[in-house]
Amino acid sequence: MNGKQTGFTLIGAIFILLVLALLGSYMLRLSGTQATTAVYVLQGARAYQAARAGMQWAAAVIANGGGCAQISAASPLTFAGIDGFSVSLQCSSQSFSEAGSNPEVFSLTALGEYGSYGSGHYVSRRLQMTLVN
Repeated sequence: MNGKQTGFTLIGAIFILLVLALLGSYMLRLSGTQATTAVYVLQGARAYQAARAGMQWAAAVIANGGGCAQISAASPLTFAGIDGFSVSLQCSSQSFSEAGSNPEVFSLTALGEYGSYGSGHYVSRRLQMTLVN
């Protein structure tokens, strides 16, 4: 009887090794996905900061008496601390006459981008703001 059962342990060991190999490859793929996701989250935060910097620059131009023509002429912007990102600005304004004053309302949109649209590493963030001057 002992001679008929030779090899059964070998089949069990091969099965266990196969299951462990499959689990190992799954764990490698999962860790690679997590690393890629972390990179995209970081790039998204950088795109947001680039758009925010562009928005603050446009607000400073308006506060110093500039207008939409000056903002549109400077677009797209790049900032030294956020390499590889560009910021496109759109500006529109509307004047009102109200109680003896003439406020001007500016609508600003900033789009911070990295890479080219359609590529695998493209990231963008859009911010909008309304200012009254």
